[in-house]
Amino acid sequence: MKYRTDIDGLRALAVVSVILFHLGFLPNGYLGVDVFFVISGYLITSIVYRESEQDKFSITHFYMRRIRRIIPLVLFITAVAFVLGLWLMLPDDFENLCQAIVASNVSANNVLMYITSSDYWAVKNDYKPLMHTWSLGIEEQFYLLYPFLFYFFKGSKVHRVKYILIGLTALSLGAFLLQDNVAAKFYFIQYRFFELAIGGLGAIMFRDALIKNYRTGRFLLYALLAMIAVILYFPIIPSNDIKVLLTTLLTVGLLIVGKEYFDKDAFYEGLMANPVARYIGMISYSLYMWHQLIFAFARYAFLDEITPEWGIALSALTFVLSIATYYGIENVFRQRRVMSTRTVLFATATAFVVTTAGAFYVYTLGGVVKDYPELGLTRADVANDRNFFSGSSNIHIRYNEQVRQLDRGFDDLSKINTLVLGNSFGRDAANILLESAVADQLEVRYFEIGRAMEDDSLAIRMQQADKIFIGAQGPLSKDWFAELEQRYNFQIDRDKIWVIGTKDFGFSNGINYNRIDATTDFTTYRTRMEEHATERNDALKAEWQDRYIDLIELLGDGRGDILVFTPEGKFLSQDTEHLTKYGAQYIAKRLDSRLARIVES
Repeated sequence: MKYRTDIDGLRALAVVSVILFHLGFLPNGYLGVDVFFVISGYLITSIVYRESEQDKFSITHFYMRRIRRIIPLVLFITAVAFVLGLWLMLPDDFENLCQAIVASNVSANNVLMYITSSDYWAVKNDYKPLMHTWSLGIEEQFYLLYPFLFYFFKGSKVHRVKYILIGLTALSLGAFLLQDNVAAKFYFIQYRFFELAIGGLGAIMFRDALIKNYRTGRFLLYALLAMIAVILYFPIIPSNDIKVLLTTLLTVGLLIVGKEYFDKDAFYEGLMANPVARYIGMISYSLYMWHQLIFAFARYAFLDEITPEWGIALSALTFVLSIATYYGIENVFRQRRVMSTRTVLFATATAFVVTTAGAFYVYTLGGVVKDYPELGLTRADVANDRNFFSGSSNIHIRYNEQVRQLDRGFDDLSKINTLVLGNSFGRDAANILLESAVADQLEVRYFEIGRAMEDDSLAIRMQQADKIFIGAQGPLSKDWFAELEQRYNFQIDRDKIWVIGTKDFGFSNGINYNRIDATTDFTTYRTRMEEHATERNDALKAEWQDRYIDLIELLGDGRGDILVFTPEGKFLSQDTEHLTKYGAQYIAKRLDSRLARIVES
């Protein structure tokens, strides 16, 4: 099997696109991952199909090649992420990173990302150092099942594999097109299988030249390459499904046609197999593994924005480290004459146990591995406080979650019945009231808004309530109340309703944590809010007018920046969205006079 130098160039195009996407400079660059999927399916199938034809295919050898190729670098990168997280991260973020380390090590970060960060394009994912290993999860899950096709159908039976692949590809593609859950079809193998399998079908079904006429084939070759470049570099197609399908089909087409031209056509060779493109393609796996880790920690620790200048500097660092791991890890583990199978298995097993066990242990601690005075957390206070699977007892959300205990009816007629409606942001609103100077006058009750249209006890509580507070990032509109009244056939007294407004503390607390020192003036230190925060706040204020309690006006400077800490240096929010106890106390103190007037009215 002749080495395809042009595939290195295609890998280079894919990895550079992904890098530019994660720098924030190329909206469609994430499609480079789809290119990688097709290449993987094409190359793996090319190898194992020939081995199966000759009755030489071995599942043991297959998995050993995959272990040598993939696992050592994954374990090294997760170990580096762990050390950097230990040094730079706040406990909640470090806890999340440790989850990702365990998931990446067991080839399941795609599943974790689906559960915790369903929107791949969300800005907050830019701060996750291992976010990108979701694609490795899909590839490794593919490799877990794929070789059994060739094990059961080898020798004279191997031709049957293509029919099975056609059927599985059709099922996967159909599922992809019919699935409405965007996150599910982005992260799960059943909706991505067709991309790898189409690459495999291309390798099996087009082993001979597709087009005999040289000029016609050459025209098709450049047309395919041009269309791939257009899709990657120009956001002209709005539908992600269409972009994925086109990228998949064009890539396999280029692999099939390019086989006839990579060593015959000088111009194509100059484009796809020049020394620079080939070298980038050779180290593309290291580039892929390093880039997001570097960019995420840079954003987390010291960069408000990755400018073009910083993009160049961080990319240069990525290249330097990638060259080091290509020669120091990839090449070393891949070559049998350099490292024996026994040594590879021992080294990877040891690294797996150490990194996975270490990350899981820190996860059970909630990431609290030292004292964090800015959050009021000390290692001694949580010494025996274990966290498992981030339930409501998780140390970082416990303060917010405890409000759920107030989700019941009123029973103290001597106090002002106060109902808070909302979700986790409603629980923030309840904590503000509970920390306020008027708390002793109130009987605060909470209602989880998600069940409003199914639980008629809400109507009873709203009628019993003297005051109703709404708390959410997007407080409920007046139209929602009209729908609720119609649903339960009752009238809501609008004079009882107040809205505790939206809030936003930027994209990440990490940069604030790493910037402050003994000289920081916490009364003036601010961070930039997300762009939509002010617009959302203004829209809600316009709708609710004097019934709106504007937290952004209270904490902001009117120019898009907002306070991060209390005057004593305590974080107002532990995750840039929800309040710490210090945050609720500080806001309550600032609102005391207004809350007193509301209670008296």
